[in-house]
Parts: sequence; structure tokens; C-alpha cells
Amino acid sequence: MRKKTIYDLYQMKERGEKAAWITAYDAPTAAYAEAAGMDMLLVGDSLGMCVCGLSGTVPVTMEQCLHHTRAVRTGAPNTFVIGDMPFLSYQVSVEEAVLNAGRFLKEAGADAIKLEGGKRVVRQIRAIADAGIVVFGHIGLTPQSSGQLGGFKAQGRTVEAARLVIEDALAVQEAGAHALLVEAVSPEVTAIIHRRLRIPVYGIGAGPHTDGQLLIVSDLLGVFEAFTPRFVKKYANLGEEMKRAFIAYRDEVKSGVFPGPEHVYPMLEGEVERLGALEQELDSQG
Repeated sequence: MRKKTIYDLYQMKERGEKAAWITAYDAPTAAYAEAAGMDMLLVGDSLGMCVCGLSGTVPVTMEQCLHHTRAVRTGAPNTFVIGDMPFLSYQVSVEEAVLNAGRFLKEAGADAIKLEGGKRVVRQIRAIADAGIVVFGHIGLTPQSSGQLGGFKAQGRTVEAARLVIEDALAVQEAGAHALLVEAVSPEVTAIIHRRLRIPVYGIGAGPHTDGQLLIVSDLLGVFEAFTPRFVKKYANLGEEMKRAFIAYRDEVKSGVFPGPEHVYPMLEGEVERLGALEQELDSQG
């Protein structure tokens, strides 16, 4: 399969073809996603919760994001990969934002980067885009600044709040972003954004009026149990299957069933007798 480019994503939007993408944090998951024909993979800073067991995304570092992005690129060499810029990798200064965005391309092989925020990050978006990097904006529920939002809460549920979300969307496009992710926003508001923006608009928990959907892989597969957002649809329950397998393995080890004869490497023919002689020799020496 040929790796998509940002122009392919624009063409998909024009055709009305929805893009399906998920997060991925490791090479095996990325490989399965590529084999399944995913349009894009986001190496999200959600790895803080889904991989590292943290309570949020704020502690995640650039080095962690680069490490996992390299792994995903290895597993999915022919899929459009987006690196997620973690907290304080772009807020401190425009110069740091461009440098860190570039590291995702130079060191991890990403095709694009994503950063959170609307009007407050337009300078960073413009500078990163001017550096020749594909930029995905991210508005609505922005987990890195969830403290200011009062927690992980849906956005745009009143007309006043909707106005702010729409203004953020327009500002992100005007700053030069190539695509926009809208998270946990009322579908009526997302529909307005989708009608008014020229760039692709994708959703996670933002309803059907988008150019495609994103889901967190750990939610999709049913392996993240700390909480389940309203917008998540579980397509599998691998968490329960993993526990079942672990219990079965534990029980077989304790009972002596595993390993069985089929799980060992027997000595070559005629060598067992020689091994017995070796043991006798060792006994006589000791």
C-alpha cells in the first residue's frame, strides 16, 4: 500500500470519504493497524495513561513521545503517522515549538505533528507550518489543559461555549494548520465547524459530521479500564481475554501441566546416554 499524504487526505474530504484512524504506541499494534488499512496513526500523548498508567497526559515527555513514534513508524512504514507534541514542548516559545516539531520528523519518521489549543497557539502553528511541517490542530477538550476546563469535560454545549470553540477552529485554520481534530464537542457545533473549514475536520467524541474518526486504541480494544468516555465504542474486550490467558498460564505452571513434552527441545538421538555418563563423571568429581 502507498502511504497517504496530506493531499490524499484533502482528496478524501472532497470525495466525502471518511478517514479512519487510531492511536498506536508500539510496533506490533502499528503493524496490525497497517494491515487492517488504517488511514492514519496518531502516537498520542495518551500513552501516559494507556501505556505508563499515569492519571493524565501532562507528565509525558518529548523523549517518550519520540521513542513511541519511532516504534510505530517501524511497525507501520506505509501509514501516515502523526506525532503528538506533549505538554511544554511547544508552549514555552515559538522557537522551541518549531525545534520539537522538527524532531518528530528527523528522529522518529513522523509525517505530521499534532498540538493542542486554538487561538492561544496560532503563533506556534504558523511557525511550524512555515517550517514545512504538516500540522494537525486539536480543539475542544484538550487533555493537556483539562485543569483549566474543570477536568475531562465535553465542550461547546452552550451557545456561548460553542462560539469559543468555533473561533478556535477558524483561528487554527487561519494560522496554517493542515487539518483539525475536534474532541468531545457537541455534534451540532462540530457540524458548523465542518461546514466552515476548508481543511479536513476529524472527530473524537464530536459526532458524525466530520471527515473521519479517531479512537484511542486501548479503548477500542477494551484494554483500558480506568474509565470509559461516553463516545467510546469497544470493538473487542481484550482485557478480559488477557486476564483469562494469564490465569490459565498461572494455573498450568503451578500444576506442572506447562511446559509439556511439546514445549521442550529434546537432546539429539544417542546423546541421552552420553549425558548420563557426563553426570556420573561430575558426581565422581564432586
